[in-house]
Amino acid sequence: MKALLLSFGFGLVAVLQAQEFPDTEEIQDVTGTWYIKATASDKEIPENLRIVSVTPMTITALEGGNLQVNFTALIKGHCRKMSFVLEKTNKPDKYTADWGTHVLYIMPSIVKDHYVFYWESKKRAFRFREAKLLGRDPDINQEALEDFRNAARVAGLNAEKIFIPKQSETCSLGSN
Repeated sequence: MKALLLSFGFGLVAVLQAQEFPDTEEIQDVTGTWYIKATASDKEIPENLRIVSVTPMTITALEGGNLQVNFTALIKGHCRKMSFVLEKTNKPDKYTADWGTHVLYIMPSIVKDHYVFYWESKKRAFRFREAKLLGRDPDINQEALEDFRNAARVAGLNAEKIFIPKQSETCSLGSN
């Protein structure tokens, strides 16, 4: 029993070390086009509110290290344009949005050209945690998906209910 607990503990430490936040020098340029490949959450997202289809995400650098994020998603049968600014904090991997009620960490995956965007909502009415796997191309990379699954588990998210949205270049109502 002790050997089992010890091996589990070492495994957990290894996963946590693999998911450590990067140092300032390790932050790479996250601007450009990204594809949302998978989503995990700590809450069940109702089927009718789930993003069914998503266009590529565009991230643009703003003054002061802030980031502008734009994409369109098909939700509840309607194309919804999403646009928000991520405000830089004093930590190289941490941003806030909506006047600090949402916190975002940007963590590189072990797979090249893949990142995990980890959100925490601190709004009193609806608290949630969510992670998204982003990649430079629309194809699913199994190694990146497994790394994402491990990151979701470590973050306490439901790694068994990962949702993979349909990729599309434009939002069209027939994309479900």
